[in-house]
Amino acid sequence: MKKIVGAKLLLAAGTAVAAELHVGSWPDYLPDTLIKKFQTETGIKTTLDTYASDAALTQKLQSGGGGYDVVIAGDYYVPVLVKSGLLLKLDKNNLPNIANIKPEYRHPSFDSERNYAMPYTVVLTGFAYDSARVPGGKLDDSWKSFFEPPEALRGQIGDLDVEEELYMAASWYLGQDECTENPTDAKRVLDILQKQKPFVKTYSNDGTIDRLASKQITVQHIWNGAAVRAQERLPSIKFVYPKEGVRLFMDSLLIPAKARNVDSAHKFLDWMMRPENIAQVTNAIRYSNEIIGSDRYVDAALLSNPAVKTPEQYKARLKPYKMCSAAAIQLRNKVWLKLKGNR
Repeated sequence: MKKIVGAKLLLAAGTAVAAELHVGSWPDYLPDTLIKKFQTETGIKTTLDTYASDAALTQKLQSGGGGYDVVIAGDYYVPVLVKSGLLLKLDKNNLPNIANIKPEYRHPSFDSERNYAMPYTVVLTGFAYDSARVPGGKLDDSWKSFFEPPEALRGQIGDLDVEEELYMAASWYLGQDECTENPTDAKRVLDILQKQKPFVKTYSNDGTIDRLASKQITVQHIWNGAAVRAQERLPSIKFVYPKEGVRLFMDSLLIPAKARNVDSAHKFLDWMMRPENIAQVTNAIRYSNEIIGSDRYVDAALLSNPAVKTPEQYKARLKPYKMCSAAAIQLRNKVWLKLKGNR
């Protein structure tokens, strides 16, 4: 009996030592210091791997999971992953810190009951410009400044290479629904994007900070955290909340359906919802978060920056994720292919 008990204790000890976690993220989006802190506090051996995009993540999950126990994905991708059977339904009994989510973020449209997605960051998409190099030193807080810019900005605009981002912004500027199923509306979006094209130097998600801060371009379609990091290098950069609408999206922490270390994954998600931990993400990558009490741990300079903490007068301009029909998405895809020259 003593030998059996001893063997069981040895096995239990071995299991504790062997606890592991494999996390997947976009590059430079999850601080290494946070991974080390989690490993130190929990004893769970944690490794971090990266993928280039949500599409790349999906391919990895479809081909066998990529070895991930936790991944980060954008809000619009969560329903896609759920529908494809690529995500594990969360055990909320193991997520007591779910109570820390701010009320306005508890029932997002992409996962209304929080069955699959726990919060990571809140990201805004607007545009930023170098006030030292635009006519008059200021651009209007409208997408008109971006889609129909003054002649001086010809070849000086950087667009994100993200179909839904540009399509939504152009739709709002035109005063129409981003989920329209009307081909005439879609044609209007295409027309405004093609009209802007001579002013666009590049369509790219990479290098947005460096292009703006090093004055390679003057105006950049940009995520707010990237704009803040560019500001830190070039203080004359301003982030704009266009009056027609600012894209608000929530990046989420998810557990793949084929995760091998499910207990460790739940521990990580719950740990990340502690205010002192998620605040480290805000401090590192300059995006706000969805957790109550985290402001106590966020750098004061970030809390006073309107590009990080949305001023009250701009909150009505924020537009969260909206699920579009298959017909609407098909129209959007056609516009994008025509814009990029792939008819």
